[in-house]
Amino acid sequence: MNRIGIIGVGEIGRAIVTGLCDGRDEPPEVFLSPRGAATAAELAQRFGSVRVCADNQEVVDRSELVIIAVRGRDRHEALAGVRVDGGRPVVNVMAGVSVDDLRRTLATDAPLVRAIPLPAVRERRSVTVTHPSHPTVDSLFESLGGVLPVADESVFNVFSALTGTLTTHLAYLATLTSWAAGHGIAADDADRYVRGLFQGVGRALSDRTRSLHQLAADHETPNGSNERIRTTWFTPANSDALGRALDDLLIHLEGQRDEGQR
Repeated sequence: MNRIGIIGVGEIGRAIVTGLCDGRDEPPEVFLSPRGAATAAELAQRFGSVRVCADNQEVVDRSELVIIAVRGRDRHEALAGVRVDGGRPVVNVMAGVSVDDLRRTLATDAPLVRAIPLPAVRERRSVTVTHPSHPTVDSLFESLGGVLPVADESVFNVFSALTGTLTTHLAYLATLTSWAAGHGIAADDADRYVRGLFQGVGRALSDRTRSLHQLAADHETPNGSNERIRTTWFTPANSDALGRALDDLLIHLEGQRDEGQR
């Protein structure tokens, strides 16, 4: 895939461009929409293979594959009048926007694929879920850290709901840092320690021979500090509350899909 277009250059669009181009001997040509003008201009200045187009139709016309990365609520405005021929794959990274919804918006027979790229694709370290599987699209995301195609859109939405936990994890780490600072630790020292603590644990995730439950057990001493916090704070009730929050988010994502089908 030598020519890739991106409509909507926010955080995810920036991450995709960086993953495609940074450190590559032969990066693809990337054509960006004028939406997110400051970011698009920055990327074009940073990478010689990146161009900013006059409008979204030019992005489509110059590309072999198009990624739509605008906010879901902005899709009708952003894609108004855009024409996509039947042979060019379109990748939809808009949360809650179904394949059928986007097909109606674009009025096209082109292959449409949903995807969940995360910011870590900039470092080519993030597995991207796709639906339905498409060889060109799957190859693209394989080059950005890995791909996990799923056959059913309802399964895709479950993976999409899981991404809603990312900032909660970061807020948890920030809470630990604030707690330490409240007990007299310099804020910078607390921040440095917490980052190092969880970066170290995070590296254990690359060991696919152990389940996540096993990794947790391997980091825990019976009757030790970790067991104490897990059993007194992350109680079954706490776990159930997290499950209910995820269920509610999944219903919301499914509801957006159903609303688009009316």
